Amino acid sequence: MKAYATARALPTLFKVGFAEAVAYRGEFLVWMFSTTMPLIMLALWSAVAREAPIGRFGEKEFVAYFLATFIVRQLTGSWVSWEINYEIRNGTLSLRLLRPIHPMLTFAIQNLAAQPLRLIVALPMAAIWLVAVGTGQFPHGPLAWLAFGLALLGGWLVTYLASFSIGCLAFFMESSIKIMDVWLTLFFVFSGYLMPVELFPPALRNVLDWLPFRYQIGLPVELLTSAHGAAAAAGLIARQWCWAVALFISASWLWRKGLTRFAAYGG
Repeated sequence: MKAYATARALPTLFKVGFAEAVAYRGEFLVWMFSTTMPLIMLALWSAVAREAPIGRFGEKEFVAYFLATFIVRQLTGSWVSWEINYEIRNGTLSLRLLRPIHPMLTFAIQNLAAQPLRLIVALPMAAIWLVAVGTGQFPHGPLAWLAFGLALLGGWLVTYLASFSIGCLAFFMESSIKIMDVWLTLFFVFSGYLMPVELFPPALRNVLDWLPFRYQIGLPVELLTSAHGAAAAAGLIARQWCWAVALFISASWLWRKGLTRFAAYGG
């Protein structure tokens, strides 16, 4: 019965989340355009590749990679850690707790409801990709597109659940934003956001295969640019979803433990 009531409420929650994204579209667009680092890296790496290819990457391959990175970044980002910190600090989380739907789900719906606005930025980049490099590096065949879709969803889940987990640490300290800053630094360096993971030294690349950062953005980008065969893609997607499950367990545990310590001040 509870699941049925939750399912009925989902369309309304999506509408409310989309309305909030539109209402705060100025802040939202500032956030989206602050994620343009891949376009800067595109210019830098393309300039280097004009002299000589780097691994399998020539100028054209770098263009495809970093445009794909920009697109995937728009579709997998999450700011829930900052929202949880803000609501705990101001006591407004207590209002969210009165609702019949679990906050982990309501925060997720708020995040997903903003996707149409993100597509406003992502789709023009896809069009630029088509003009610049053609369709040669796009996935070929329905299974390849399915693998990319699974990796994109998995990348969003890893990002969202990691951010949710770090947000929940604010139950135990004054603020967990600094911890999120450390996570983001590691993400920028090791996820494939600033440079393809395959350009790292082999020993470090083997370590990164077992860390979550690559699975936030690097893997979906690699599959969108046809960097892996079917067997390799399946293995990497399996690792990615193992991280998603592990982070879901972590987020759920931290939330339950944190609520026992939560005390709202003011309203």
